[in-house]
Amino acid sequence: MYIPALDDMKTARERVTPYIHRTPVLTSEFLNELTGAELFFKCENFQKAGAFKVRGACNAVFGLPDDMLARGVATHSSGNHALSLSYAAGRRGIPCHVVMPRTAPQAKKDAVRGYGGIITECEPSTSSREEVFAKVEAETGAEFVHPYNDPRVIAGQATCSAELIEQVENLDAVVAPIGGGGMISGTCLTLSNLAPSVKIYAAEPEMADDAARSFRAGHIIADDAPETVADGLKVPLKDLTWHFVQNHVTDILTASEQEIVDAMKLIWKRMKIVMEPSSAVPLATILKNKETFAGKRVGIIITGGNVDLDSLPWMEK
Repeated sequence: MYIPALDDMKTARERVTPYIHRTPVLTSEFLNELTGAELFFKCENFQKAGAFKVRGACNAVFGLPDDMLARGVATHSSGNHALSLSYAAGRRGIPCHVVMPRTAPQAKKDAVRGYGGIITECEPSTSSREEVFAKVEAETGAEFVHPYNDPRVIAGQATCSAELIEQVENLDAVVAPIGGGGMISGTCLTLSNLAPSVKIYAAEPEMADDAARSFRAGHIIADDAPETVADGLKVPLKDLTWHFVQNHVTDILTASEQEIVDAMKLIWKRMKIVMEPSSAVPLATILKNKETFAGKRVGIIITGGNVDLDSLPWMEK
């Protein structure tokens, strides 16, 4: 297992800079007063393809040697990695094959197709996803770019926190959502090397809390098909991301479905920005654990903004 290092992040940063945004950091006096902390929101919802995952996808795609390009790339994803890889592949002019759960948000499916991605649907479980993907991979011979358990992807995601610590000095902590652990792993890679005093917290839905349970148990516990409004956080940790979580994460905090929706609503209302439910989990956990963050300077990574506007979680079903 190759564990990406600081040099991999630096190489990724040079490689992806032409294809991504250096996203802004926003603040809110209201949310500072509400939480008792100074919050700095790193807005990856303004990123190309609408999510941080374009960083890792571009690093993987633009790092491919020419002799591997003809068959293209392939992946399985509930949405943001799928559309990010499709975006990156389109920029390099190669095919992108994507296996997506049939229950994935329509907005994300539309975005994948808009970027030229070729979708094969599967059932909404990890086992179905991997089974269908194996067939697609065998048929196409495409290069597999895992959504998170890939050194190239993690090195790309690590560029986000590298920007953050340049934009905001003297952070005490950074909080990011955790599903499979790609963003958290990238955050760990950068901060453990460049800002080792910054504590790293992962935020997870109570209804998909396998990472929190893994963290407490000391080994990976994988759920097959959890149900949560935070659709981007349903996947389990893998060996590479587990390495970073186990060695560098301070704690994994969880929030209920209602707490996630309330936090999402609060950010929409007070900060006037569109972000998806997965991105609201960090604020939800900070509101739930105010004593942990009181008086601290806290970076929050808003991971994406690809929300289905026709089925917002507070709408009547």
